[in-house]
Amino acid sequence: MSDMWLRISDNLIDRVSGPLKFRMVLQPLMACAYAIIAGLKDAKAGEPPYLWGLITDTAHRTLMIRDGWKSVGKVFVIALIIDVAYQLYELHFVYPGEAVIVAFILAIVPYVALRGVVTRIARRR
Repeated sequence: MSDMWLRISDNLIDRVSGPLKFRMVLQPLMACAYAIIAGLKDAKAGEPPYLWGLITDTAHRTLMIRDGWKSVGKVFVIALIIDVAYQLYELHFVYPGEAVIVAFILAIVPYVALRGVVTRIARRR
């Protein structure tokens, strides 16, 4: 079990300096662009900040997740495909769990982190 986590951590660290490293900047930027657009729409519609709404508003959670997925789903899928290509090129094997972790870090985390911040800032202006 510890060997698996060691392999995962080594492979994740290698992605930063290996081939296709441009995606480590490009994909979070795309997720941030979608988060800004969605955050401005949320502020205009009077919606709560995204992450806060996901945590507290259980009645609308499914709709919020669906809306977030519409925005950032394409970036997530592209991140997944590019990571599989990276693994085939560099490792000559595909680790699906690692691909999902990388896609989640590159697409979902920046989106969720920034969308609520943009909503709060837009409301104040």
